[in-house]
This record gives sequence, structure tokens and C-alpha cells, in this order.
Amino acid sequence: MYKKLICSLALIILSQGDVFSQNFFTRYLSNLLNDTSEVSRPQFLVYPTLAYAPETSWEIGFSSLYVYYANRDTSNRLSEINGFTFVTLENQFGIWFDHANYTDRDKWFFLGRLRIQSFPLKYHGIGMEAPEEYLSLVDANQIMLKERVLRELRKNLYFGLEFDFQRMSGVSFKDSPEAPVFERPLGSEGSNNLGIGAGLVYDDRHNVLNVRKGNFSELALLRYSGALSTFDFTTVISDTRIFRPIGKTNVLALQFLGQFNWGNVPFNQMALMGGDSMMRGYYLGRFRDNNQLATQVEYRFLPLPLGFTDRIGAAAFAGAATVFPDFSKASIHKVVWTAGGGLRFLLFPQKDIYTRFDVAFTQEGSGFYLFIGEAF
Repeated sequence: MYKKLICSLALIILSQGDVFSQNFFTRYLSNLLNDTSEVSRPQFLVYPTLAYAPETSWEIGFSSLYVYYANRDTSNRLSEINGFTFVTLENQFGIWFDHANYTDRDKWFFLGRLRIQSFPLKYHGIGMEAPEEYLSLVDANQIMLKERVLRELRKNLYFGLEFDFQRMSGVSFKDSPEAPVFERPLGSEGSNNLGIGAGLVYDDRHNVLNVRKGNFSELALLRYSGALSTFDFTTVISDTRIFRPIGKTNVLALQFLGQFNWGNVPFNQMALMGGDSMMRGYYLGRFRDNNQLATQVEYRFLPLPLGFTDRIGAAAFAGAATVFPDFSKASIHKVVWTAGGGLRFLLFPQKDIYTRFDVAFTQEGSGFYLFIGEAF
């Protein structure tokens, strides 16, 4: 499993920098931790990060977050753009951007992500019987761009175009010495795939980084035509999230996810289980196949009733998922689980945005995650 611990370098800079740097960063951290800005004012946060992963050795980089209300009108939904860039001691790099942006009166909704990275991927094989020890470490250059451009049809209901471009080049499989001989999967020599389709979204959330009450549901179909792509296949995604307040401050969150592929699907675009959001504790792609069904539940205490502060929260979560080749009864035979908990710190009090540190446990091990905003 991809274990990552991210920590701020600000304290190192404060302890070793000159007087000017100390004063600058002291003021920066003070303004950050004592947020008294007007709620409608846009806010931008950038901070250095240090991380470690077995596949990459040490990573050094920067994370950033920009949040705002369209026209500074708080009746509009909170929009956010966040980024993460890093380099490693193994000469690898990555640039990630995610965004969820609403126009005035929430008439248009833009939701997407960009990944540019040269990064090793553990390949365990295909299906729920894939061995716990990875078969090969796949080194490749990747570009992944997914964008949704959605227009409000009626209150909270959006429809529009969806695009997904994924390029994998410079692919090399470095087999584990203990791994048995195995057949290379489809796409092992690289691919360029462009999916074009449509999406129907219901969204009545007001703050996508910390939903107190609301619903989100997406049904999307993407067609990767052989005329535009290396491989010819179709993907359908169903993602439903439900958030209900419990008492004055607590939240019960539920998510149901389905991804279904048919055609000639390359291994990097199969339904991948794991990651920092759904099925935390599993390395992204630990299990992969044509289809996936997954669900998770999370109970959030935002904040904890500690008395001495109202900026510390906590969460407990659990999930279950399976991947399978088709819908025959025999193919859905194994389900894996994950469970864990974490702490929350109220980063932007005026905008109700927390940073989270989660610890997740699975049948195969554990994982650690530090991010701004909730997992879903």
C-alpha cells in the first residue's frame, strides 16, 4: 500500500531561517491559524510539504488552496482550486490540480482534475485474486485530464459535457524478483485515450470541502472511440453522496460508487480500488478490473466538544468494495473492507474548512493521509 506522511516544513524554516524569514513565516502562520477575514473574501494558502513513499523515497513539494465565492456573494456556493507539486530523490515529479467552481447563482458548474506525473505504479494483477505482493513496478509518464462543463437545468440539477484524456508513455515493467511469470496487460506499451460523453449531476452542497448537509449524485457516460483513442471502450460512472447533520455539529456521510467498463480497456483505466478518498488504506490500483462497486460511511465530529477549543474535530469511517470482470453471479465473490479514523483541524473558520489526518486499516495493512478538505 502507498504509505504517505505529509508534514509542514514551516517549523523547520522558522527554526533555521534568518530573522526576516522568521518574522514573515510567523506572521503567515498567525494569519492562517487566526483567520478573522471577512467570510466573502477569497483566500489563498500555500505551504511546503515533505513526504515519503517506498516507491519514490523522499518527496519535497508545495501544496496550495484557493477558495472563493463568485462575486463575493456568500449565497453562491464555495468554489475551490487546489494544487500539489513535488519532486523526489529518485528524479520523479508530479503536478496535480483539482477544482470545483460555480459561477454566479450557481448557473454553471466546472468540475475537474489534472495530473502530470512521472511516477511508479504497483501492478498486482487483475481481479480480486491479485496477490498482495505486487508483480511489477510500472514506471511511466502520465497525463490525466478530466473536465466536466455543466449547466443548471433546474435548481440543483446539472447536465453537460464530460471529457477525459489519459496518456501513458515511456512505460516499463520492472518485475518483482519473487513474482511468477505473468502476461503483460492491455496497454502495457502505452496508450492515448480520449473519452467524450455526457453527465447528469444533482448537487445541492454549499461547501464542497466540508459538506454539513446536502446531496451529490453523478451519472456519466464516456465513449473512448477507436478513431480518437488507442483502445476502443466505454465507461459508465455512478457516484452518489449523502450528507446528513446529526445534532448541531456532527455529520453522517455516505457514498455509493460504481464504475463499469466494457470493450478493450487498458490496465491503467480499469476500475481501480483504493486511494485517498474511497477505500482508504489500499494503494490505488491494488485491485483492478472492468467493474467496481464500493461504498463507505463516515461519521464526523466537527468540532469535538473539548471546551478549551472549537477548532479540533475527528472522524470515524468504514468502507467495503469489490472489483469484477462482468455481472455473472460467479464473478462477484469477494469483498474487502477498510476502517479507520482521524483528526480534523479547522483551518479556515470563516469558511468552515478543515484539514484532515486519517489513519486507515485493512486486511493487508494501514495507510496515512493528510489533506485539506474531507475525503468526499
